[in-house]
Amino acid sequence: MLTLFAVAAPAEARTTQTPAERAREIAAALARDPLYIDPAYASALPETMRADVRNKAKALGYPVYSVVLPLTPSDAFEGKESTVLTLVIDALRRPGLYVVVDGGSRFPWYEVNELPQLDEQRLSATRERALDDTGYDAGPTEVLARMYELLALPALPAATPTSTDRGDRRTGDEDHEDAGTPGWVVALGIVVAGLVLLVALGLLIGLLRGGGGRPRGGTGPRREKAFNIPSHVAATVAAERRRRLTRETTAELTRLGSELAALPEATGEGVRHQQAALDAHDAAGRVLDSSEDLVDVVGAMVLLDQARREYDQAVAVAAGRKADEVQGLCAFNPLHGRSLGRPTQVEDGGTTLTLPLCADCRRALERGTAPASLPGEDGPYWHGDDLWAQTFFGNIGEDLASAVARGEHRS
Repeated sequence: MLTLFAVAAPAEARTTQTPAERAREIAAALARDPLYIDPAYASALPETMRADVRNKAKALGYPVYSVVLPLTPSDAFEGKESTVLTLVIDALRRPGLYVVVDGGSRFPWYEVNELPQLDEQRLSATRERALDDTGYDAGPTEVLARMYELLALPALPAATPTSTDRGDRRTGDEDHEDAGTPGWVVALGIVVAGLVLLVALGLLIGLLRGGGGRPRGGTGPRREKAFNIPSHVAATVAAERRRRLTRETTAELTRLGSELAALPEATGEGVRHQQAALDAHDAAGRVLDSSEDLVDVVGAMVLLDQARREYDQAVAVAAGRKADEVQGLCAFNPLHGRSLGRPTQVEDGGTTLTLPLCADCRRALERGTAPASLPGEDGPYWHGDDLWAQTFFGNIGEDLASAVARGEHRS
């Protein structure tokens, strides 16, 4: 089943909320109903799906609070699930299992508050299994319902083996027969295995070059799509997405510009951060003014994110404290939000790149599937020859703001 989401633009009033205010709003809703669905997904998630989540969460016997909302770098939480969980738990102040999922990526994040009976290892394994069981085309409520259903069981049931898994598993009798296998047969098997590995590596490289594979969040078996979105509808959705992102980026550009203008005169290390923030802010404005497509707007958003992080560093230095470390945006698609953990090494054709990647893109590479990259004119944006493709949005090469100042974003 293909689940379609009509994501509404966030209300203007919400864009001015602080993270704490937004968290209190969600916490107040959770106090009334332990399942919070952001209005952006209200029409896409009928009551039957919501009731399934509520019933299976209630069957666990301890409080479970589920949050489904869109997450972007420009929202109140800067697109970070961990921020949502921390602030909502602080606002609600109730023991329980707190789970948040971005409706577009359906990758649940969780935090346990004052429930010692919950085991981290069990929770992690249950989440992974829920993603595997529901497949890539499932919606967020389906994943949540399956996760809670599995948590209610005494132990995780054995996974249904794929044909490949069944072919790899052998009985004890087969192992006994292998003990008498001639050496040349074993050697031939090793050679064949080596050839299979080479073919698999070739397929992986082809996926990375061609951007093929399953859609974002692909954790289940490959399925045929039951529905293909017509090209004219996809174009309308893409245009609206660009307009919405342009509005959000323009608003942040204005807001940060005012904050930069109010900064006191910096000294020492603060000068470097303040100048870097000004340069990145100026570059973001230039790119936004001359943007021609979604990739350009995302480039402006990335520059603005750099400016915001440098601004925070400058403020921290002025206050005599150390600023919180903030991860960069996902290199394959900055709209995915913050990267997770250490940068990931990606190798292809003898070239190795070290890139910050979000959880979904990292999981895709680990599973041998192509990440859901930001689309460009010809497949993934990094198939192009513009500044964004050449630098993976500033993650390789020299300073992105300096390149924009030289006009390289127009070439």
